[in-house]
Amino acid sequence: MIGMELNHTHAADARSWLASANTPGTDFPIQNLPFAVFRRADSGEAFRGGVAIGDQIVDLAALSAAGQLQGLAAQAASACAQPALNDFFAMGTAAWQALRHGLFALLDASASPPALDGCLVPLRGADYSVPTRIGDYTDFYTSYHHALNIGKLFGIADVPLNFHHIPIAYHGRASSVVISGTPVRRPLGQAKAPSASAPSFGPCAWLDYELELGIYVGTGNALGSPVPLREAEHHVFGICLLNDWSARDIQGWEMQPLGPFQAKNFATTLAPWIVTMEALAPYRTAWQRDAAFPQPLPYLDTPGTRAQGGLDIRLEVGIESSSRRAAGIGPAPLTQTSFKHQHWTIAQMLAHHTVGGCNLQSGDLLGSGTISGPSPEEAGAMMELAQAGRQPVQFDGGDGRPEARGFLSDGDAVVFTGWCERPGFARIGFGECRGTVTPAIDWSTV
Repeated sequence: MIGMELNHTHAADARSWLASANTPGTDFPIQNLPFAVFRRADSGEAFRGGVAIGDQIVDLAALSAAGQLQGLAAQAASACAQPALNDFFAMGTAAWQALRHGLFALLDASASPPALDGCLVPLRGADYSVPTRIGDYTDFYTSYHHALNIGKLFGIADVPLNFHHIPIAYHGRASSVVISGTPVRRPLGQAKAPSASAPSFGPCAWLDYELELGIYVGTGNALGSPVPLREAEHHVFGICLLNDWSARDIQGWEMQPLGPFQAKNFATTLAPWIVTMEALAPYRTAWQRDAAFPQPLPYLDTPGTRAQGGLDIRLEVGIESSSRRAAGIGPAPLTQTSFKHQHWTIAQMLAHHTVGGCNLQSGDLLGSGTISGPSPEEAGAMMELAQAGRQPVQFDGGDGRPEARGFLSDGDAVVFTGWCERPGFARIGFGECRGTVTPAIDWSTV
């Protein structure tokens, strides 16, 4: 499959003539080349597509105008000169690879540096936008460990039987998907305490994050035409970091009996950078289902899925309280885990999404579901880490005093980072997904 096999762009010894791309530990070496939509900060310019390399962004609109690429790569760069990447995604795998390989050739140290005056913009001097026009957003629920942990908090000994048979999901709210750095206002809503006789209205008291990946649909499918599992990844452009903010007290009351509504619709935060499926090819791993569990039905199971359907994407959650921010010491680590533990693969999610005839469209967004590993410290939500607030998480407040959280406080910034590394290949990263909690609206003034 185009973009899924290893090739020269994955070579560990590849270097760029841009020195910052060769810095150990950089998220954006030449082996990565992730996509975003950006403009120069505070410029009023139109947003357009860009690709990260070291500490710079290749401005694809400027590059297209400069005529540095040819053929299909030039056509793809022209499609990226728009304020959203939908048209580029719709061009398909051959165009995605042509542009990535064309950029690799321009940036490779083995070639003479091309004339890119006006085509490079510093990462730190850019504003970002949601990369696509998201027609639909579907959030999955695919971590066995997360489902088991949450169930136990509510006195349920095991996950539902259907969890092993279908990638469970609900349709989220595309209009409230925001880019990293956008403040997240604490929502208002109804909640009912177990001891109360009636619900009450007010600010969410149990505000939480959920560590997820965002999966961008590249090419869509026709209405009524399912995508078979073996072809599903042809339809995926790439992956970003995603925070599925959750109002747990509101969620507990409204999910009787239907799924999430106001507990989820107030904000979903995306990192700006989309790492392509081609860049992720070296970090594939076997997908395994415990033999004691029910196995997938045939339409969700292939030898290829078993052999390399998983991805070892390592993830970390940090919390930056107001006091840590004032001290200038950055986020305190809370969690570290890997996407390889997920109960369902990306291809299985997409194939199941379409099996009833649902038509996905270029630029649609899928959420992976909370990513929790098998050990308690790998939990992907504070609800799990702090045991529904009963065992608050402790961390250094940065001012000589410890801080504790059962759930998120106003002023807290939640920061996700992600990366892939494997012996014999370069380390690549996903940038940062950040959102800061701001106080709820005073309802009495509305």
